Amino acid sequence: MGTPVRRRARGGSAARRASVGLVTTVLAAGVCTVPAAAGTAPGLPAAPAAGCADTVYAGMTQAQRVGQLFMGGVAAARPSTTDLQTLRTNHVGSVMLTGRSSAGTAATRKVVDGIRAGADTVGGRQVGLLVSTDQEGGQVQVLSGPGFSVMPNALTQGTWSTTTLRSRAQTWAGQLKAAGLDLNLAPVADVVPASLGTRNAPIGHFYREYGHTPAVVTSHTGAFAAGFRTAGVMTTFKHFPGLGQVIGNTDTTANVVDSVTTTSSASLQPFQSGIKAGAPFVMISSAKYTKIDSKHLAAFSPTVINSLLRTKFGFKGVVISDDLGQAVAVRAYTPAQRAVQFIGAGGDMVLTVKASTVPAMVQGVQAQMAKDAAFRAKVAASVHRILTAKAAAGRLTCS
Repeated sequence: MGTPVRRRARGGSAARRASVGLVTTVLAAGVCTVPAAAGTAPGLPAAPAAGCADTVYAGMTQAQRVGQLFMGGVAAARPSTTDLQTLRTNHVGSVMLTGRSSAGTAATRKVVDGIRAGADTVGGRQVGLLVSTDQEGGQVQVLSGPGFSVMPNALTQGTWSTTTLRSRAQTWAGQLKAAGLDLNLAPVADVVPASLGTRNAPIGHFYREYGHTPAVVTSHTGAFAAGFRTAGVMTTFKHFPGLGQVIGNTDTTANVVDSVTTTSSASLQPFQSGIKAGAPFVMISSAKYTKIDSKHLAAFSPTVINSLLRTKFGFKGVVISDDLGQAVAVRAYTPAQRAVQFIGAGGDMVLTVKASTVPAMVQGVQAQMAKDAAFRAKVAASVHRILTAKAAAGRLTCS
């Protein structure tokens, strides 16, 4: 997701004071700053964040818990009142700014503050929203105008030194933070072989890749993420296990297949490295990977999400889907089936750029919970991971 075709993105980190090694976490007495635990990977929530998440979770209704599983899209320039009401009615816990806005940081901050005002409350305290967008650079930059830099495409960023990229990424992250955002649905960690180049419709065609080798993509996605982490904005490594070997674009094409990538392919190195460095979010592709799981799209594959991402790579953060709202790759499934199969496969947060699909998705999840104890346990685990990310980002207050 995130291709210019639809002006959107795919695709918890502790907000850090990097210079003094502190993690800011909201606790019972207000905002409490605690030392980062020794050996904690950058980007992973500290233990107090998990405790805060438990407190908020305990006070939630089931409808509020289910709502945390969703990230709904709204227009960055002028969110539809209908879309906002749909998200509020369904207790949706995260929002993605979609489309294009050239209004700048100050105007975007007003939009974001207005969206945040409608967040749910638990025990009289707001359960803060996570607000994200697609800010990769080049043709995939949702927010522009006064206060936002013009970001070059990733292929250009990949020619810079990692020191330069990290510094500029920190600046870009600071701009998103000034606009009120918590999360960027970037960087693109897909490795597009030079032999495929622009024939790769989702990534190469738009120069969204940092380079054509695992080494370059690994070093530069790491630098991008490090700059964002220093500025206190979370990132999302996407689109696991990689869209570099495909031809079709899952946003606009059905039956997109990767018949090359295996569980030990070198092209997985950028993801593995990002996870070791503490990546807070990883986005799952909606393509099919025949040498990993020939029966399921990656977004609906326990093999991809649980066996490979969680178990082999040890990812403990939030697993977010690529768009499950209007992407052609998932059109054969009802909205309810998309949400249920993604959560059932081990995913945490369902991204839909089409807010109108949320009610059916929520109903599907609730219906599955009513009859499946194992599914209920997966929902509980996912909500805890999402709330922990929010707490670490300073979006929860605990009594």
